[in-house]
Amino acid sequence: MKMTVSIAIDGPAGAGKSTVAKKAAYLLGYTYIDTGSMYRALTYLVLKNQADPEKEEEVLPFLQDLEIEWKQEEGENVIYINQHEAAAAIRTPEVTANVSAVSAHPIIRERMVDKQRELAAAGCAVLDGRDIGTTVLPNAEVKIFMTASVEERARRRHEENTAKGTASELETIQKEIAERDLRDSTRAVSPLIKADDALELDTTNLSIDEAVEQILELVKERVHES
Repeated sequence: MKMTVSIAIDGPAGAGKSTVAKKAAYLLGYTYIDTGSMYRALTYLVLKNQADPEKEEEVLPFLQDLEIEWKQEEGENVIYINQHEAAAAIRTPEVTANVSAVSAHPIIRERMVDKQRELAAAGCAVLDGRDIGTTVLPNAEVKIFMTASVEERARRRHEENTAKGTASELETIQKEIAERDLRDSTRAVSPLIKADDALELDTTNLSIDEAVEQILELVKERVHES
């Protein structure tokens, strides 16, 4: 019998949320919903069309026409934006530098949250982001707040960029991550904060498998309690 709970995983950039969430969802047979990629997809469209990510009125039209779909390809969740594959396009440094500005707009967040709730309504879902446990799914049975040191998160991002052949400077990435932490945690709408009932999971010294195992154990506990 499949364990039926909703899982909300929040935390700052580079803490390992997406990687851990995808693996946990796979092992549980759950649907994985990458909310961060949804904001990145919107940011990509805004920049592609030379709109200003700082101006909500210029961002909104692209959200209204945004179609997002994930397809399983060779064991990976690949994102399609308006029927075009965009896995690499949404991970460029330019998108990364502007996604916080796009996601901070009140109307954008409100409508994106509605989309995320619709996707999660089918049940048995794992969502990761920055406000899942506090705003998107406040009644989720399992809530995780994943953290890691700024230095470790920068090292991970630097290694990912290097492996992809993308130009990367460790000190620059570390500075960008620290700045994003500040923006995300101090924004007026749905700031990055730990839900009162969330388990804090520091992944600085954990492998992916170790982090996943801790989450699976928590899911088993919640199912047993219910």
